[in-house]
Amino acid sequence: MNTVQIRSAERALSIGTWLIVGGAMLYSVLTVTPLMAAHTPGTWAWTSPILPLVVDAAVVIVVRLDSVLARLGGHGGKWPIALRWMTGAMTLALNVGDSALNGDLVGVAVHSVSPLLLIVTAETGLAYRRAITAAVTALRAQERAEQEARQKTAVQREEAAAQRAREEREHQAQLAREQREHEARLIREQAEREERARREEHERSAAREREERQEREHREREREQQQREHEQREREAAQRLEQERRERAERERREQQRQIERAERERAARLAAGPAAEKLPEDDARATVQAAFEAGLAVRAAAELTGWSVGWVSQRYQELREAPSSTAATASAIAA
Repeated sequence: MNTVQIRSAERALSIGTWLIVGGAMLYSVLTVTPLMAAHTPGTWAWTSPILPLVVDAAVVIVVRLDSVLARLGGHGGKWPIALRWMTGAMTLALNVGDSALNGDLVGVAVHSVSPLLLIVTAETGLAYRRAITAAVTALRAQERAEQEARQKTAVQREEAAAQRAREEREHQAQLAREQREHEARLIREQAEREERARREEHERSAAREREERQEREHREREREQQQREHEQREREAAQRLEQERRERAERERREQQRQIERAERERAARLAAGPAAEKLPEDDARATVQAAFEAGLAVRAAAELTGWSVGWVSQRYQELREAPSSTAATASAIAA
């Protein structure tokens, strides 16, 4: 049984319980009211339905709170049990009282059906709700256990994958070490063979070796000289490139600074122009509104500077507020 089935069963139990409680309350009021009217002074006969309503209200409280406590897995103690049975006994006594006083055994049996059904339904509903609560708790514990098992399996799978990855890395490292050792051994053997060949050649022709050595030394000196000249040229070229880059960056910074200063002067000039005698052209008006917005001026002050209406200026302010990226870019440029 899953959670949906448990909730469906609990809903059916709740609906059936309240149908029985409602029917029993209505039947009790209709049955007990004549009995109370017969045993109440005539001037107070209008109070006859109060007692069955009070008793039935106690039944409603018991059924409702028992359902809540059962859903929460709690227990109210002895007093709820006493109230449940006391209200059931009162309802039974009030329903069969008139028939019992008249000696009508059939009436006693008929009128006892509703109270007895109410009492048994309350006890059975409480037992059912506790059983449903226990089933829900067990189902949730099972789901938690399954989830923990899945998490544990996932962790074990990740650990196994990590172990395999470590083993693979160690294997690759071992292969690389063996390859390096093999290459080093081959290099040593080749060096030894070359050394023997050089010694033999030296023994065969010492004079020729000296000449060749001198020639090699001469070529080595020339190569070193060329290498030093090449490195010197590269350093000089790198210094020239760095100098050009710094000069270009400085020119760009000064140009950006001049643009920012020019924009600030233009904005200050627009704000210092004072109220416009007539409406400015739309492009100038938009530029003035943007300057006023960046300066934090009110909408009415911007409208006076442009000669345009307050509504039009308010729309431009709203557009500027909805374009935070451009405003942030302007602010960052001015801060730089």
